[in-house]
Amino acid sequence: MVFTDDDVHLEQPALWARRGAPPVMARPHRHDDLELNLVHSGRLEYLFGGSRLHVGAGEVALFWGGTPHQLVDPAATATDVSWIHVPLTQVLSWALPTGQVAHLLRARPVVVDAAGLVRDVAALFAAWHADVLAGRDTDVVMLEVQAFVRRTLGAEAREGREGREGREGRRASAPEELAGAAAKAAAMAQYVAEHYRRPVSPSDVARAVHLSPSYAMTLFKHVVGTTVGTYLARCRVAEAQRRLITTSCTTAEIAHAAGFSSLSSFYDQFRQICGMAPGDYRRRFR
Repeated sequence: MVFTDDDVHLEQPALWARRGAPPVMARPHRHDDLELNLVHSGRLEYLFGGSRLHVGAGEVALFWGGTPHQLVDPAATATDVSWIHVPLTQVLSWALPTGQVAHLLRARPVVVDAAGLVRDVAALFAAWHADVLAGRDTDVVMLEVQAFVRRTLGAEAREGREGREGREGRRASAPEELAGAAAKAAAMAQYVAEHYRRPVSPSDVARAVHLSPSYAMTLFKHVVGTTVGTYLARCRVAEAQRRLITTSCTTAEIAHAAGFSSLSSFYDQFRQICGMAPGDYRRRFR
């Protein structure tokens, strides 16, 4: 494990599985993996970006780990969870439907009832855990995880939580074309996630994936469903939310640390995304 700027840990992508009580996390971390959690008993509570995420017993959480996240207030010994991480590069090779890739890259966790996904989801996670730890049948594990991810995203859509934005951008594409576009979009999203504390221009993002700015922005909007500018603003606001909850820094200090060029820009974008002023957010959620 290495450390990034200030207090966010960066973990290297890896196929990884674990079962047990939630670890104590003194700091948020991020990793370029798809993360699946199954809560067998108890509950998980994440600070995901700047929002609280609750995952209860019998629920599955699915998200891209590129957004800083931290387990908070773990229910200690009463909580039993299975985790599996799959590198995002592997996930993109699955050629998922465009809308599903976009949903993952938007960094909004998916939480669904595990009972409606497969007959015995606990046994499935246990088999993955055993195979990954033993280093065997990883191709089979990947096929099963891919099917499970598709089921999970499909279940969320059926429950009506995907919304109009999640359905936009789907079209028939050759698997190679889709995987290539998704990989470029993911690389751009990762670039923004790593550099949002500094000035970031469309040219910077496009240069990171060796595309022209106009084509890169069009591709990103098509896959992710939002502009690079909006995605950048969400990353900065999420970091500001996290600092408002977890530190005693002033608003000006937080705005600067999150990458905003001015206090007025910070207040405008924070209100637009969160629906309230930073001070109100701190009083409500701290």
